[in-house]
Amino acid sequence: MEKKVILTDQAPLPIGPYSQAIMANGMLFVSGQIAADIIADNDVKAETKRVMESIGHILNEAGLKHSNIVKTSIFLKDMNDFAIVNEAYGQFFTTAPPARETIQVARLPKDANVEISVIAIAGPKTK
Repeated sequence: MEKKVILTDQAPLPIGPYSQAIMANGMLFVSGQIAADIIADNDVKAETKRVMESIGHILNEAGLKHSNIVKTSIFLKDMNDFAIVNEAYGQFFTTAPPARETIQVARLPKDANVEISVIAIAGPKTK
């Protein structure tokens, strides 16, 4: 199995010993993304949009698009933000949204309100 590290300066760089994403066997595994630059604003909708944009940059670096995502994991600081996150997240999936789970957690890196990781596959919808 060949695995390739995917890295772009268009998304937050890793803050620990992990990669932004790994491509292996036609699958892209994107590490959890937070909106580190706007967390202080405490705007969950803006954080979600920024996270999804960062994921888009990582996907682009791998030659993929949001439509290649098959699975997402959303981690929330407060489940009361579910509807707000859903609204911002949903703008990136107009048809055939991926499978997902949403989990409330005690705390996220840098006290973020939302963190999202994804799995995408290469296929006919790639660039």
